Amino acid sequence: MYKVVLLRHGESTWNKKGLFTGWTDVDLSVNGVKEAHLAGQELSKKKFSFDLAYTSFLKRANRTLKITLKELKLDKIPTIVDWRLNERHYGNLQGLNKQQTVEKFGLDQVMIWRRSYSTRPPQIEKDNKYNQQADPRYAGIPVPEAESLKDVVARVVPLWKKEIVPQIKQGKKIIIAASGNSLRALVMYLDKVSQKEITDLNIPTAIPLVYELDEKMKPIRHYYLADQKKLAAAVDKVKKQIKKK
Repeated sequence: MYKVVLLRHGESTWNKKGLFTGWTDVDLSVNGVKEAHLAGQELSKKKFSFDLAYTSFLKRANRTLKITLKELKLDKIPTIVDWRLNERHYGNLQGLNKQQTVEKFGLDQVMIWRRSYSTRPPQIEKDNKYNQQADPRYAGIPVPEAESLKDVVARVVPLWKKEIVPQIKQGKKIIIAASGNSLRALVMYLDKVSQKEITDLNIPTAIPLVYELDEKMKPIRHYYLADQKKLAAAVDKVKKQIKKK
């Protein structure tokens, strides 16, 4: 049996403000830093150890990983940084307040942009200050103008199959620190979640999600390292990011 741990980054400054973030590179909030420390402490308490880490280009995921690994006294292990673990690109919604967007376009439309499997939000405009097309970190990388969850699945699953799985099969104990939608894409693939069901899947911030896998890399079971009360509250917080007034 193999184990891999998935970890969504802690609360970011834009999570706290209720803004669409996507590829915008914002930092953790004070609470997000605390969440990352708690994630590391919980993994340490359960005696988890890792040989290799994966994360995205985004500092909120990077910092969550570094804090978590420091709590485990594993901050020297190799870390692979890959853009394919980035959050979903929210196009021209990036930087907009979620609740104000609901008031402008209606809850149904915003929920389609936010939660549907194959619908992309409006493409980011060239003069949008949150456009990453000219960011030197992404030189040679196909920066999207907007992405659906389907697009994220198309980049995350090949990374999993071709690069992460071979490392797991070699016996490497791996932690993946990424964003809500990149992890939803991976969970969708692992658990064969349908396009309809995935709209209701919420991954809470900074609570380790453990997958136990068989020799064929099929999930045996998965579980969060949190009691049911804490988990329910964290999931509910994600659900309530957008509400109808």
